[in-house]
Amino acid sequence: MKILRIATALAVAATGTAVALAAPGAAQAAVLPNGFKSVGYMPSWAGSVTSVQYSKLTHINYSFALPNANGTLQPIENTAKLQQLVTLGHQSNVKVSIAIGGWNDGNDSAFESLAAAAGTRTTFVNSVMSVVRQYGLDGVDMDWEYPDPGASATNYTALMGQLSTALRTEGKLLTAAVVSEGGTAEGVQPAVFGHVDWLNIMAYDGGSPHANYDWSINAANFWKNRGLPKAKTVLGVPFYSRPGYLTYAQLVAQDPANANRDCTPSGECYNGQPTVRRKTQWAMANAGGIMNWELSQDATGANSLVSAIYETATGGGGNPPAGRTGRITGIAGKCVDVASASSANGTAVQLYDCNGTSAQNWTVGTDRTIRALGKCLDVAAAGTANGSLVQIYDCNGTGAQQWQAQSDGTLRNPVSGRCLDASNNSSANGTRLHLWDCFAGANQRWVLP
Repeated sequence: MKILRIATALAVAATGTAVALAAPGAAQAAVLPNGFKSVGYMPSWAGSVTSVQYSKLTHINYSFALPNANGTLQPIENTAKLQQLVTLGHQSNVKVSIAIGGWNDGNDSAFESLAAAAGTRTTFVNSVMSVVRQYGLDGVDMDWEYPDPGASATNYTALMGQLSTALRTEGKLLTAAVVSEGGTAEGVQPAVFGHVDWLNIMAYDGGSPHANYDWSINAANFWKNRGLPKAKTVLGVPFYSRPGYLTYAQLVAQDPANANRDCTPSGECYNGQPTVRRKTQWAMANAGGIMNWELSQDATGANSLVSAIYETATGGGGNPPAGRTGRITGIAGKCVDVASASSANGTAVQLYDCNGTSAQNWTVGTDRTIRALGKCLDVAAAGTANGSLVQIYDCNGTGAQQWQAQSDGTLRNPVSGRCLDASNNSSANGTRLHLWDCFAGANQRWVLP
């Protein structure tokens, strides 16, 4: 459950946790490839809005407004904070929505009541639109946890349809937070997919260890398999651990090495930077964005998860250094080499002692290709699986020949979401290069011309 008002201690600890400082108003919102979204939740009870990294986010959801059974809204907590968030967000062109609902100790009775009748649905929509106008918000994130399959689901669909019409008439967004997977997800009917701009999939509080990569990707694919379009699939990542509910910032403060782990030696499991980067890489190729719960729980500086998402999505600020020609070096200083200096299609690409020959002279193109001997660095048979071999081939403009330089030194193939890898972590002459899940090990870090 995304909203975990679990313990006063957590809320207090999170309040004192600041993400890396950004100068409000000095930078623009993140401009990410293909409309990719980086969405963060900001709770009313934790965190400082002046510490948000606005330049690395596209959307922020203020949490939470709560409904009454008659369709009205309860007073919003900490409205001064909301107003400041909107002001600072808009100065950086970040869109700010109000999130309505949350876990609320598992009590969704107000949603059930108001959604069951046309009159209270209308009251709710009018109440929500009044708040949107009053605070200059850009949209609404519905967080009913959770409509049940059956009549409840039908009522939810009707409510979302009416709310969507009202919001879109005024050029506003409608998103929703949804359960990761399972039978409860049937409470969100596929008809809802047409009413929303996207769904924030709460792919956490599940899996063993907590929110691990495979379980989380399966959750996103679960929704896509139900018919949710790729562009409307936004994968959620946790900024906290299970079972102890420690914030990521607290975990890193305990031991900076925790930034590169997914579980501490004591058994607190979460998503460290490598896994967050890997999920972002998957989402870049297979989804519409990444969402986090929540911003106040992030660490600062180089350990920030918001920064890891942004840097991965932007490739460390851009594409490979276009037009440069020279050698590409990897593990143990070995060079990326075309076997036997052959320009034939299908010739293996390998590691070899650097020797200054044309077989090791690579040009980075403006089209994200990497070329040698007049051919392109290519994934054989357009493979996307781990172990797909890399070769040279006639340049053909396909995704099998696209490479994105990441800030951690990896070269990512965006179609597969996997990285150029020296097989078996070997630096021996003749080691084949292939695709493998990105983890930024020594055998995946490359120095470009």
